[in-house]
Amino acid sequence: MAVDTPKTLRGQVIYSIFPRNFSEAGTFAAIEPELDRIKALGTDIIWLMPIHPIGAVNRKGSLGSPYAIQDYREINPEYGTKADFIHLTEAIHARGMKVIIDVVYNHTSPDSWLIQHHPEWFYRKPNGDFGNKTGDWTDVKDLDYSLNHDLWDYQIETLQMWAEFVDGFRCDVASLVPLNFWLEARQGVAKVRPDAIWLSESVEESFVSYNRSQGQTALSESEIFQAFDMAYDYDVFEVFNGVLTGKRSLADYAEALARQTVIYPDNYIKMRYLENHDNFRAAALIPDPEKLATWTAFMYFQQGTTQLYAGQEVHAKHIPSLFDADKVEWQTGLDQSDYLARLAEITSAEIFKTGYYTIEADGQALIGKYVLGAEEIVGLFPVQGIGIAHLNGKYEDLLTGDIVQSNNGKVAFHQAMILKEV
Repeated sequence: MAVDTPKTLRGQVIYSIFPRNFSEAGTFAAIEPELDRIKALGTDIIWLMPIHPIGAVNRKGSLGSPYAIQDYREINPEYGTKADFIHLTEAIHARGMKVIIDVVYNHTSPDSWLIQHHPEWFYRKPNGDFGNKTGDWTDVKDLDYSLNHDLWDYQIETLQMWAEFVDGFRCDVASLVPLNFWLEARQGVAKVRPDAIWLSESVEESFVSYNRSQGQTALSESEIFQAFDMAYDYDVFEVFNGVLTGKRSLADYAEALARQTVIYPDNYIKMRYLENHDNFRAAALIPDPEKLATWTAFMYFQQGTTQLYAGQEVHAKHIPSLFDADKVEWQTGLDQSDYLARLAEITSAEIFKTGYYTIEADGQALIGKYVLGAEEIVGLFPVQGIGIAHLNGKYEDLLTGDIVQSNNGKVAFHQAMILKEV
C-alpha cells in the first residue's frame, strides 16, 4: 500500500460519469445542473471517464471508445472546451466534492498524437507492426514502457498538467503498466498536488495469470498497493458473480472478503461496487428490488469506498454502450437516492474508517462487524433469505431508527440491518 494513503478515504462515495451518455447533450456543461443531486447522494468524489479526443482509425461503433485516446493533453470537442472542463471542476469543488479523471496509459488509438510523433515508444509485434497484447482491443495500440524513459517523462508531465485542475486519477488497466512507472508518477504528481487520489483498475486474477503466461507485465494486488491508494475489487468479483449465479457459495464469498483484511496492508482500501461501466447493471443482475437493497447496503458496509455508476440510483438496467450515443436510462419510475444517501451518511462515521472489521457468512446471510474501542456496529444482510444472528441486548437499526431487541440471544432479520447497541 502507498505508505501515506489515509484511511479517511474509506467510507467515501465515488460517482462515475461517462459524459457522452450521462445527458442528452453529452457535454461537460450538461453535468453541472446535476451536481447538487449527485452531492445529495453522499458523493465525495466524481470520477469522469476519459475526457480526451477519441481516435478515428479502427474506431469501434459510430463514436468510438473513450479508452482509445488520440491525445492525452487535449479535450474531446464533443464534450466542450478546456474552459468548459475547468468550469465543471470548479463547480464540483464549490460543492465540496473532488474530481478524478481517467488515465489510459497502457495504450492509445492507432492514430494518436504519440504514435505519429514518437513511434519509438510503442510495442511492436514480431513482424515490426504496431500491436496490442489483448486480442479484442482492436481499436488501440500498446505503449512499451521498457524502451525509452522519455515516455515516462512525457506521461508524468501530462499528469502534472491535469493535476492543476483535478484531485486524482483512476488508472485504466493499471496492472499492465510497470510498477516503477506508477511509483515515479506518484512522486511527480505529488509536486503539484500532494494529496492526489490514486485509484487503480486492478484486474481479475485470471487476467493476471493469462498475461504472465504470455510473458507480459501483469501486476498483482500486492504490487498495485505499493503505488495506489485504492484498487478495484476484481480479486473477489468473480466469486461475487458466482454467488449470484449459484456457482459459488456465500461462504466462499465471505472467506474471500475476510482474506483481503489480512493479506493487504492495514491501510488498504478497496473500491466496492455492484456495477461499473464494464459489467452488468446491478438492477439487471439482481432484479428483485428487496434483494438489490440488501446487496447495496452490504456494498456500503464493507471496508473501503463505494462506487456508484450514473443511473444506479434509479435502478437503470441497461448499460450504456462505450462505442455509441446510448443515453443513461433515467426514467425508470424507481429511485433509491434517499436510501443511498442514508447509507452514505451511516458509513461515513469514524468506526467505518479505522475500526477493526470482520465478515462471515451464516446460512443465507452475510454478517459484518466493526469494533472501535467500546463502540461496536453489526451489519446483517440476508442476501439469500431470512437470517438469524446471535446477539444479546437492545439495538438501534441505523437504517430505519427502529429499536431491535434480541430474543433468547438471537435476532431474526429478513432485510438489511445496521445495528448499534443502545
